[in-house]
Amino acid sequence: QVQLVESGGGLVQAGGSLRLSCAVLGRTSMSYAMGWFRQAPGKEREFVAAISWSVGSTDYADSVKGRFTFSRGNDKNTVYLQMNSLKPEDTAVYYCEADTSHLGPLYYPDEYDYWGKGTQVTVSS
Repeated sequence: QVQLVESGGGLVQAGGSLRLSCAVLGRTSMSYAMGWFRQAPGKEREFVAAISWSVGSTDYADSVKGRFTFSRGNDKNTVYLQMNSLKPEDTAVYYCEADTSHLGPLYYPDEYDYWGKGTQVTVSS
C-alpha cells in the first residue's frame, strides 16, 4: 500500500510562490507514476502535472507550464510542486496521486490508485 501526505499549502498574494510537498509512505521501492491535481469549489478535479520516474518524463497543464515544477527529493520518498508566479485562478485544493500499476505519465485522476487528503492553496489578488 502507498500513503500520500500533502503539505505546504497556504495563503499567498498573486505573484508569490509556494512549494507543496507530498510524502510517499509504504511501497516506495517500486517505479510508479505520480501526479498533482487540483480542485476548485464547484469544479472537477483537474490535471496539474505528472511524472513517470521510470520513463523520466514530466508533463504539465498548459495553465501552469513555465510556472510550476514537479520534482523529487534526494530521499526519493518526497515529491514537490514548486509553484511560482501564482495567480488567483490557481486557488484550489491540491492533491498528490500515485499509481503503482502503470509507468505513466497519467493525466486523469481516476487512473491513479492512491491519493492524499489534499492541501489548500489560496491566492489573493
